[in-house]
Amino acid sequence: MDSKAHVAHLEAGASKLETDIDENLVHDARLATEKEHRMTLWQGLRLYPKAVGWSLLISSAIIMEGYDVVLMGSFYAFPAFNERYGHRMSDGSYALSAQWQAGLSNAMNCGQILGLFANGIISERFGYRKTMMYSLVATVGFIFILFFAQNVQTLLVGEILMGIPLGVYQTLSVTYASEVCPVALRAYLTTYVNLCWVIGQLVASGVLKGLANRADQWAYRIPFAVQWVWPIPIFIGVLLAPESPWWLVRKGRRDDAICSLKRLTSNSDTDFNAEETIAMMVHTNELEKEIAVGTNYLDCFRGMDLYRTEISCLIWAAQNLCGSGLMAYSTVFYQRAGLPVSQSFNMSLAQYAIGFFGTVFSWFLMMRFGRRTLYVVGLAILTALLLVVGFISIAPATTNTAWATGSMLLVYTFFYDSTVGPVCYSLVAEIPSTRLRIKTVALARNLYNCFSILNGVIIPYMLNVDAWNWRGKAGFFWGGLALLCWVWAYWRVPEPKGRTYAEMDALFERKVPARKFASTNVELFHDESETVNTTK
Repeated sequence: MDSKAHVAHLEAGASKLETDIDENLVHDARLATEKEHRMTLWQGLRLYPKAVGWSLLISSAIIMEGYDVVLMGSFYAFPAFNERYGHRMSDGSYALSAQWQAGLSNAMNCGQILGLFANGIISERFGYRKTMMYSLVATVGFIFILFFAQNVQTLLVGEILMGIPLGVYQTLSVTYASEVCPVALRAYLTTYVNLCWVIGQLVASGVLKGLANRADQWAYRIPFAVQWVWPIPIFIGVLLAPESPWWLVRKGRRDDAICSLKRLTSNSDTDFNAEETIAMMVHTNELEKEIAVGTNYLDCFRGMDLYRTEISCLIWAAQNLCGSGLMAYSTVFYQRAGLPVSQSFNMSLAQYAIGFFGTVFSWFLMMRFGRRTLYVVGLAILTALLLVVGFISIAPATTNTAWATGSMLLVYTFFYDSTVGPVCYSLVAEIPSTRLRIKTVALARNLYNCFSILNGVIIPYMLNVDAWNWRGKAGFFWGGLALLCWVWAYWRVPEPKGRTYAEMDALFERKVPARKFASTNVELFHDESETVNTTK
């Protein structure tokens, strides 16, 4: 196979760097970049153990979101909850109407949209730590509303308010993880966010299963009260945690950034120099200021940042367009497929346990295949599985078809949480520029939430016997959407594996095709300009 290297020089910003950045800083940035590339996973763990610990702590706030999502979706199959907040059916049983199910499911997403937009402004102004602590205090207060709700209207208000701090956690967790660790650890700490989501789902499923046979109000109030377990210990941890050094660099607080970085690292590597690493951050920040000076939401839609915003937004939106919403309604889905209530909760518990191991498995896959390959191949597999679910539903409804449908959803969960689910968090954190990362992630998550609202409206109708009653045939609908997502991802999603943020800036600025990111060499410090070598 013939191949040749196409060499293009990025001259933009070279003269600016010569005059505005001293040679020592550029030299230190070069050394830090070279060390990042040489660093292995185990070297990163030895050098950044504190960064790993702080990142895991802050990401654990996502457990609350995963918990609450499963809580409300499973309550619709909970007799005690339906009797308290629902209405009497013609057969004497109680249930929430599809309209109220849609309303409650969407309430939290609406609150998250508000929290996400606010976080993009507040966290950039006051810092990640302060924003996180204020959100945790608000969470404690909003849980009281859910716990003491006497009617479905109060429950709706509580879900909206609860969504606001959860929206903050969605962006701060992945952004903090991406900014406190080196390239070698970035994918693992950002995808850990998905593991926290799965842990929350697993805990919720276990709590609900243990209380499913209770007939009093504590059957649904205890699950709400369990949410008070997380905010206080996380608050104490955040109070002690260092601020993101990237945020401090953007604020011009270089000395504070050095102190923060030293708190994130150990003394195990005598070759590590905090000043060099901060110089790399300053150098990247100055390069991005040359490309696009602004840091507000409108700047996300200007120049090459528009392309990066598109990729980040649709990467996250695809999570909701590939049928993952069925997992949140899994207990109801299993019942509609023909399984008894007790077996439905058992299947849900197994589903989230599989999701946990799937996320851990994705870490080994990313080490071998990278992010883009896992994401694209994962969408193809999910498409096939959803279509299989649809075809199973065509057969006459029997116990065997019910178990077959449930089993396919378990297989779907494993592949989703091995590919698209966790890899998404890594991609949306690595694609944006550092100066616009928090806002780009907020926009991306908000598009995700908009589709979550859509899912919250249509999935209850798909599954409810008094509405569309599609049952397993919903697999055809979601399989078709997953196929469209796969086509888009193949052409638009790049590979950020092994790239520093400055190198990602250079690749996007030179408009390197997404499929060629992995085969392109970038030399940021070649004759004080960036050089991009693309192997064709």
